[in-house]
Order: sequence, then C-alpha cells, then structure tokens
Amino acid sequence: MIILAQNPVIRTSPSLRPQYQFQVGDRVERYNHCKGTVVRIDNDENGVFIVVWFDSLYYELAYDPYDLKIIQ
Repeated sequence: MIILAQNPVIRTSPSLRPQYQFQVGDRVERYNHCKGTVVRIDNDENGVFIVVWFDSLYYELAYDPYDLKIIQ
C-alpha cells in the first residue's frame, strides 16, 4: 500500500536551487526576452509563483519560477 502526503516536501538538487532564489526587486527575463521586475512572491494550493511587472506591458503577471531567469 502506497500513501502519498497531501503536501510533500520538495527536495531539489543544488543545480535547481538558484531558480527559487527570487526576491522582490529582482530584474527577470522570460523565454521571449520580455524583461521586468519581481513585485511579489506568493504561493497557493499549486505552489510558489512569482508576480512580475514587465517593462513593455502595463500590468502584472504571475509565473512559475521555472519560467523566469534573473538578469543583471
């Protein structure tokens, strides 16, 4: 019999760790080179998501941490 935890602890390798180190104010970029700024980091029943205000768009959008990368 296999019992699954309702909210299992996610363990990541050191190579994945930087993708979850977002902070408010970080400059980020999407896969399509759209650049913006992290305005908040939230979580819900599906996990962690990053809210970003993009330079070329005039509204906020929420993204999975794997969809963004931190830029200088």
